[in-house]
Amino acid sequence: MRRLIVAITGASGAIYGVRALEMLRDVEGLETHLILTQAGIRTVNAELDLSVDEVRGLADHVHNPKDIGASISSGSYVTEGMLVAPCSIKSLSGIAHCYNDELVVRAADVCLKERRRLVLLLRETPFHLGHIELMAQATRNGAIVMPPVPAFYHRPETVDDIVNQTIARALDLFGVSVQSIRRWNGRTSISSV
Repeated sequence: MRRLIVAITGASGAIYGVRALEMLRDVEGLETHLILTQAGIRTVNAELDLSVDEVRGLADHVHNPKDIGASISSGSYVTEGMLVAPCSIKSLSGIAHCYNDELVVRAADVCLKERRRLVLLLRETPFHLGHIELMAQATRNGAIVMPPVPAFYHRPETVDDIVNQTIARALDLFGVSVQSIRRWNGRTSISSV
């Protein structure tokens, strides 16, 4: 069984983590592990027409964000890696500095030390130098910083089109193909799996 961790932190953009969980439900042989922080709960309540229980219900396993002894906090518990979507500056800071006081940062740190993929959909703008330095440090540690900057070559018509394309591209980084997306072929975009 392949496993992928999805963390939803308190930055705006809870739909990114939710959409990842929705897309991953259709991937055969893949088990999802959710960490939903207290700030993430607040963002879900503010931004989405889903209850927190509905969001939790999208994952195969839900972990308490304070439980640094959870299965996913150990390198011996093998995962494909972790997607932090959205990733707050607080979470980025903890990851960049290995400050393992909560499960999001501990699980991310485990992914880095085990050389597993860690993708951070950093949701902040504009950036000041401190943010840029944190992104640089996280990248030096082995993370992939992927602010959800929309592409337009696929001619999105709705916000959902933008969210779907972003999450599909993020999941590409784990070798997980989740749906048909529009890919650039040099002249125009084409549908592909």
